[in-house]
Amino acid sequence: MAATQSMANGSLAHPTTADSSASSFKSTASQADPSATPVSSSRTTATTTVPPEEEEEPEWQAPKNGPLKTPIYTPMKSAKPNSLSSRPLTSEQETKYATVFAAVSQWQTLPSTSLKDSAQAPLQDHERMWLTRECLLRYLRATKWNTPNALKRLQSTISWRREYGADTFSADYISPENETGKQLILGYDNEARPCLYLMPAKQNTKMSDRQIHHLCYMLDRTIDMMPPGQESACLLINFKGAGNGHVPTVAQARAVLNILQNHSPERLGKALISELPWYVATFFKLISPFIDPVTREKMKFNEDLRTYVPKQQLWSQHGGSKNGELNFEYDHDSYWPALDKEIQRRRVAFRERWEKGGKLIGEYEEYLRGGRCPSLGEVIRKAEAEKGETVGGAKEGDADLVAAEVAKLSV
Repeated sequence: MAATQSMANGSLAHPTTADSSASSFKSTASQADPSATPVSSSRTTATTTVPPEEEEEPEWQAPKNGPLKTPIYTPMKSAKPNSLSSRPLTSEQETKYATVFAAVSQWQTLPSTSLKDSAQAPLQDHERMWLTRECLLRYLRATKWNTPNALKRLQSTISWRREYGADTFSADYISPENETGKQLILGYDNEARPCLYLMPAKQNTKMSDRQIHHLCYMLDRTIDMMPPGQESACLLINFKGAGNGHVPTVAQARAVLNILQNHSPERLGKALISELPWYVATFFKLISPFIDPVTREKMKFNEDLRTYVPKQQLWSQHGGSKNGELNFEYDHDSYWPALDKEIQRRRVAFRERWEKGGKLIGEYEEYLRGGRCPSLGEVIRKAEAEKGETVGGAKEGDADLVAAEVAKLSV
């Protein structure tokens, strides 16, 4: 199986296919196995997955009887994802992907922490599930297709997540940080990126590790909310009313940049920053040397947000004089359990698809999110049936040989 899996991930590139309120937050779902990770917006039950092509979702509409108090679960139909990983790879890129895939497929243990000579621990299912085809490609792009660096950074992120406890943060643990709604996952931009609103003026806690855990948690949940075909998020940061005490320290900013740039590469699609007082502009100048040039290109200051986000899903209280039409009111007891319930539904469905597909490293994210895409296992079986033999012609375990063969195949 290792050989055929290695084949499919190298050159068989991505196949082209086309009650949410509660009186108070007392989550039990948040204690779910952290190995259950993101999922799709297609409706899934424990026993049945309704194919997206058979279920026509109506256009999203805001409630007419008052403000919205829960998250938005689907983009506008006009929003179209534009994923870099869906684009054809060059022959050289296919070879480099196959090389990284072959190496990752052989990982059995990894360091438990980022410390030198850290004890090794077995690779867990949720970590194997995280190692999708698109994940490997994101790290390759982030390292400018340097295969040793991509492998080093992939391993570093898994070790960091273990050490940091990123997969153990629960909705109950994070809940006190979000009681004022200082971070919100709400709506989608014009490219179907889920929008994460950050509002420093609503800071409600003193500086602690949990503040940074909060951002890490919300970034992961924003990824959970991505529809099929989308890999990046849109951040909307509004500094209206933020005093000096609400501006992060340089140390905090560097910790956040570490999460974004080193452990979530290629996840930032846009960062729309509004209503900056002079001291915040100074703060951005201070941290500018630590911001990767690619990340800096994605940062837009004081622009019309309606250029990037459909007005129907753009919060009317965000963005200064050029607001959207969405009447939203943050009520923690309504929003937080509704978000957690939807996240848990998606995570369960994502994992069920991964298991149904054969629990393969290098699985397609579009398939895992319920898109119109076959699983990696289906692609392998089809390729083998067409050839009448195990694709790559290698014996079980000859991952490097298969990777070399795979790079020659065309999509």
